[in-house]
Amino acid sequence: MHWFTGNPGGGGLRHLAIPKLLERLDALCEGTIAVDTEARIVWCNDKYLHMLGYTDPQSLLGRDVEEIIPNSLMRQVVKSGEPILLDLMAFGSDTFVVSRLPLTGPDGKVIGAVGICLYDKLHHLKPLLGKFAQLQDELAETRRLLVQDRRPRYTLASYVGNSPASLEVKRQARRAAQLGSTVLLLGETGTGKELLAQAIHASSERAGQPFIAVNAAAIPEALLESEFFGAAPGAYTGADKRGRDGKFKLAHGGTLFLDEVGDMPLQIQAKLLRVLQEQEVEPLGSNKVIKVDVRIIAATSIDLVQALAQGRLRRDLYYRLNVLSITLPPLRERLGDLEALCEGALEQIVERTGMGRRELTPGALQRLAAYDWPGNVRELRNVLEKAVLHSDNRRLVADDFDAILPRAVADAVPAARLHGPGGPGGPAAVQPLAQAVAVAERGAIEAALLAAGGKKTEAARLLGISRATLYEKMAQLQL
Repeated sequence: MHWFTGNPGGGGLRHLAIPKLLERLDALCEGTIAVDTEARIVWCNDKYLHMLGYTDPQSLLGRDVEEIIPNSLMRQVVKSGEPILLDLMAFGSDTFVVSRLPLTGPDGKVIGAVGICLYDKLHHLKPLLGKFAQLQDELAETRRLLVQDRRPRYTLASYVGNSPASLEVKRQARRAAQLGSTVLLLGETGTGKELLAQAIHASSERAGQPFIAVNAAAIPEALLESEFFGAAPGAYTGADKRGRDGKFKLAHGGTLFLDEVGDMPLQIQAKLLRVLQEQEVEPLGSNKVIKVDVRIIAATSIDLVQALAQGRLRRDLYYRLNVLSITLPPLRERLGDLEALCEGALEQIVERTGMGRRELTPGALQRLAAYDWPGNVRELRNVLEKAVLHSDNRRLVADDFDAILPRAVADAVPAARLHGPGGPGGPAAVQPLAQAVAVAERGAIEAALLAAGGKKTEAARLLGISRATLYEKMAQLQL
C-alpha cells in the first residue's frame, strides 16, 4: 500500500482509517483507493494502480482524483458525507462496479473517502447489467419518441390557399424561416397561427430541434413562471422533488411558440423580456442561471396597440417581439381559398372517421361563403365535420348546413320566441338542448368580450369563470 504524507490530511487519514480494514479490503477487492478532505489521492493499492495503467504510485499520490479518474464521484462523497454503495463507473473502454464510502474521525467529521472496485469483470453482475441495458434502451426509445413528438407536424404546404392574401402570408413565412429573428403572428382565433409557426420552424435551420408550444392564457397565472422557466426541487408546495424543466430549457436549440402572448401577466412579461435579451433563464427557487438558445415565435389574437394603451402590455416587450410581424387574414377576407380549404378538411375527416368521401355542391359552397366565419378555418372544419356526421348525402347541399351554422340557429330562436307554442305555422320549432345551451353560451361570451374590450381575463371575471374555463369554452364554440 502507498500513502501520501505530504500534508496533514494524508497523515491523519493513515492513522484514523483503520489500516487493518484497508488491508482486508486490499485482499478481497479488485482495487481500493482513498482520498482526503480535498479529494486528493492519499492511498491506492497495487491492484487499483495497475488497473488504472500506472506503475509508479508517486505519480498518483497527492493529485486530485478527477485527474486520474475523470468520472470519479469521490469528491461528492467527501462533501456530502453520504456513501454511494453500488455504481457503474466507466474508465476508458472499461466499466467497473464500484462502491464509495466516507471516512470519519473520532469527532464524526468526514476526513476522506475510500473507493472500492468490487469487480473489474462484469460477468459477475450479468442479471443486473442486463436490466440496466434494458432500461437504457427504454430510455433511448422514450427520448426518441419525445423528440419526435416535439417536431413540427406542419409545413408551408399545410397552409392551404392560393388567394393573394394567402400567397403573401406564405412569402413572408418563407422569409421568416431564412432569418433567425423573433416573429410575431397576428390574427383572429382560428386563422392558423400555430400551423404557420410550425411551418416556419420546419423550414428553418432549427428544423431538427424541438418545437415547443405554450398557450400563455391557458395556464393559471400562479404556474406560469415555473411553466416558462422551470423550478428547482421543492421550490414551492407540491413541486416535483426532482425539479422541473421549463419550456425554455425544453426548447433549447429549437423554437418556442408563445401563443396568446398578449394575455400574459405583467410580472411574467418582465422576466420574459430578460430571457429574450440575455438568453438565460433562472428556474423558480434556484440561484443558478441556465443559458438557452431559443428562437421565439409569438402569436396573439388581441389588438396589441390597444393593450399597450391600456397598460396590459409592456412597450419594451412589444418592441422586442415585434421584429418581424405577419398578419394572418381571416377567412372572410380569403374566400377564394374556401373551396380548397373545404376539400382538404373533408379529406382529413374521411381519414379520421373512416366514413365515405363527401363533396360539396355549388349551393353548399355558396351557403358557406355567405357566412361570416368568426371562428375562421377552425370553425369551418368543425362545421364540415358536423355536416358529415349528420348527413347521409354523398354530396352535401346547402340544407345540410342550415341547421348547423350559428347564424341559422340564431335566426330561428327569435321566431320561436315571437310566436310561441301554437303560434302561426303550428308548434314552435324545437332545437336540441345542447344546441340551445351552446347558442346561449356563445352569446354570453361574445357580450363579455365586447364589454371587456377583448381582454379575456376581464371577460372571464364578468362571466364568473376562470380564464382557463373561458378558453376551453371558446375552443368548444369555435370562437
